[in-house]
Amino acid sequence: MLEKFETNKEDIFILVIDIQERLIKAMEEGPSLITNVQKLLMGATILDIPVMVTEQYPKGLGSAIPAITDCLKNTTPISKMTFSACAPQVLEVLKTQNVKNIVIVGMETHVCVFQTARQLLKEGYDVFLAADGICSRNKELKENGLNLIENMGAVITNVETLLFNWLEVAGTDSFKAISKIVK
Repeated sequence: MLEKFETNKEDIFILVIDIQERLIKAMEEGPSLITNVQKLLMGATILDIPVMVTEQYPKGLGSAIPAITDCLKNTTPISKMTFSACAPQVLEVLKTQNVKNIVIVGMETHVCVFQTARQLLKEGYDVFLAADGICSRNKELKENGLNLIENMGAVITNVETLLFNWLEVAGTDSFKAISKIVK
């Protein structure tokens, strides 16, 4: 049972869902979401954890915001029309990465994040949601989405717990760098 809550940096992949120019403006928790996702992505860079970014209908909703894409090197967002981020090319990348655990951040919790988590769970992945790295237009929709996703079997956590879980030990260069990020 406790294995469900274990992740390690060698078996993890981060999926950033639809943090886009026009969408972010409508999000009640948009500023805090950006800050927390930036922390996660900076930590992922330090720990060499792979990341993928998706964009929902970028022609109408704009591109992934620079505050997010600037945290990543050599990452081109994947465009999608489906609400789920599990497009065939995304699932193919996950298979080639040979990972079991997927961390999801992004928006909106009750639509794209929910449908992505559901599909990943169906595909046999263990899904972790950083609750401080996801949002919806309002807190009620976010809370409803989180409850649905947790009831399906995903683990609800937060950015700082994920980062320190991957570190496992203090005193390393990675620990020092990530400690500066989260403060």
